[in-house]
Amino acid sequence: MNTIDYLLHGFATAFEWHNLVFAFFGVLIGTAVGVLPGIGPMSGVALLMPITASLTGALSPEAAATSSIILLAGVYYGAMYGGSTTSILLNTPGESSSVVTTLDGYQMARQGRAGAALAISAIGSFTAGIVSLIGLIFLAKPLTDIAIHFGPAEYFSLMLLGLAAVSGLAGKSMTKALIMTVCGLMLATIGIDPLSGVSRFTYNLPVLYSGLEFLTVAVGLFAVGEVFKTILEREGNEGSIAKINRILPTKQDLKDSAAPILRGSVLGFFIGVLPGAGATLASFFSYIMEKKISKTPEEFGKGSIKGVAAPESANNAAAGGAMIPLLTLGIPGSGTTAILLSAFIMYNIQPGPLLFNQHPQVAWGVIASMFIGNLMLLILNMPLVKVFAKVIETPAKYLIPFIVAFSVFGVYAVQYSVFDLVLLMGCGVAGYFLSKNDFPLAPLVLGLVLGPMIENNLRRALTISNNSLSIFIEKPISLTFLIIGLLWLAIPLLLKIRGRKVLINEEA
Repeated sequence: MNTIDYLLHGFATAFEWHNLVFAFFGVLIGTAVGVLPGIGPMSGVALLMPITASLTGALSPEAAATSSIILLAGVYYGAMYGGSTTSILLNTPGESSSVVTTLDGYQMARQGRAGAALAISAIGSFTAGIVSLIGLIFLAKPLTDIAIHFGPAEYFSLMLLGLAAVSGLAGKSMTKALIMTVCGLMLATIGIDPLSGVSRFTYNLPVLYSGLEFLTVAVGLFAVGEVFKTILEREGNEGSIAKINRILPTKQDLKDSAAPILRGSVLGFFIGVLPGAGATLASFFSYIMEKKISKTPEEFGKGSIKGVAAPESANNAAAGGAMIPLLTLGIPGSGTTAILLSAFIMYNIQPGPLLFNQHPQVAWGVIASMFIGNLMLLILNMPLVKVFAKVIETPAKYLIPFIVAFSVFGVYAVQYSVFDLVLLMGCGVAGYFLSKNDFPLAPLVLGLVLGPMIENNLRRALTISNNSLSIFIEKPISLTFLIIGLLWLAIPLLLKIRGRKVLINEEA
């Protein structure tokens, strides 16, 4: 079968009634997650992962994995849509990739053009979603064909590159990001060694023999940590919400936005493909590029519709682009895709070059559902934008009990273990204090997910080479990945030493 045949089969899977329901609720919850300041796509996806596992319990393993990933991916790109709403109406970004949208979006709202800004944001996000999916379809097969020839040495170096990429640009301090990466790798070693059968860091506690459950750690760090932050810091929306009058944009708005949307979509897609770059950098670069090439750069920051169209398109395209390394190479490029990777692993499905051959229903079903999900988002966001604007006003006292209940019941339903509930709360406290002190959580999550795979590939490579480390530099692809990884860490460091400002990816 060729790519088109696979895609058509994917649509047949995505159009099954339960997958349509999962896609609908995924994008709906994702939009709400994006609208609510502070929650973000990582917390949303982590929180819903155990719930989807319970909901799909009656399906076959492959069908359950497909439905779950459809819902979780819907939350991911739905949050990108929703993030713009608070940026435009409240001057408070729902998540980090919408920070730059506040510059012109809120100014437009103050001028009585909030509806036009939200509509252009929705249209731009839809266009970007479609562009990135077309890119995903065309790049998936060639990348898979290349990756299928990778050996353990190439995979080991590629995973190190993924860790270096996320650590190099995450958070305000590279040292703190690297500390978190090492912590994640160390936590991944807890449990019984699968090769030798020796227990490591278990202290004779049977609950630790199978290692720390990633699901519990992720939900604790992101969802419960956010609850502690809201309670202890008493975060609230103190600003006034701008009114929405006319929703449909004018012909001039559409004409002015068309080119920035296309440029933002293409740029955002290619930035999203890079591990560690993410949606935040895509939106910043897109805004800077649009301002540079504009004939009227003085209008930016004062309510230019181009300043909304370009970054909103870029951050959605980056979300689609980030799915490429995840699906084709099995390497997550950001915190959210690391959680999606763990969702695949939870269903005993390993993303990577063999995913498209061994589980075409999952791979192409998810890709096809993203087309449907983007269309649903456009239909939902245009007429219901006033409803989502009301979600911003949800008091924390109603929201916190829901998040805690979903976290506790979700984790217990999957693990059936009191130890995991204690671990959940412990990770919540740790997540709060780490975030408060600017320690990025995504490198820890990525280290925890990639740790066992890195160890496995390192051992296999050393077995093949008779314990010689030279195998990693003798193979050209492996050496290339290692050099890129070193440059990824060294270049931001050199720029900082020379006093240059480095854009960081707060999402990662």
